[in-house]
Amino acid sequence: MTGRDAMLGRIRTALGRGPLSAEQAAGVDARVKAHSRNLVPARAQIPQGDRVALFEQLLLKAGATVDHASGPGDVPAAISRFLIGHNLPKTVTLAPDARLTGLPWDKEPLLATRAGKADPADLTSVTPVFAGIAETGTLMLVSGAATPSTLNLLPDNHIAVVRMSEIVGSMEDGWDALRATYGDGEMPRTAIFVTGPSRTADIELTMIFGAHGPRRLHVVLVGD
Repeated sequence: MTGRDAMLGRIRTALGRGPLSAEQAAGVDARVKAHSRNLVPARAQIPQGDRVALFEQLLLKAGATVDHASGPGDVPAAISRFLIGHNLPKTVTLAPDARLTGLPWDKEPLLATRAGKADPADLTSVTPVFAGIAETGTLMLVSGAATPSTLNLLPDNHIAVVRMSEIVGSMEDGWDALRATYGDGEMPRTAIFVTGPSRTADIELTMIFGAHGPRRLHVVLVGD
């Protein structure tokens, strides 16, 4: 018996259920493999241009900030604008992903970059996204060698670079794209969904930003 089987067995016992029958096990297996989609709201079933507009609208509503770049070559300037606007050091840690490391950073000679995972002293990270979810204004981020999860969670300021072609309608569309990219039965170690900057009002209903992650979320929307 595997550790997984033992854990699930304890859950079934606590719920007053016995072991699964062969028929029940086959039904569960078929259900998992079917990847049945949940309900998708009408607001997510819209043309691509409308998805981009909805994505930006809901990002702003969730407390993120947004800037635009007409193409990848304009991303370094957009990042410099954010840093200057918040009086932050012009030093960023990049995900070691070709979508970022291949950008013309030399256009911003005063902007220092380092590619790799985040260190505790890093103030600002820059990451790509797997997908932008227009339905909720959410970033879908996956972990991997080129996209360390520490960059999404550790620095105080998170800058996400989102190409407009990466914006999908619904969360179901995001999961479909993930399965299509990684293949049947394969997944990244983590898939993180981020809607706005980290915040909590657990203590005396006082809103505190940066409680469990970045206190600022800035999105650069890039034309294709």
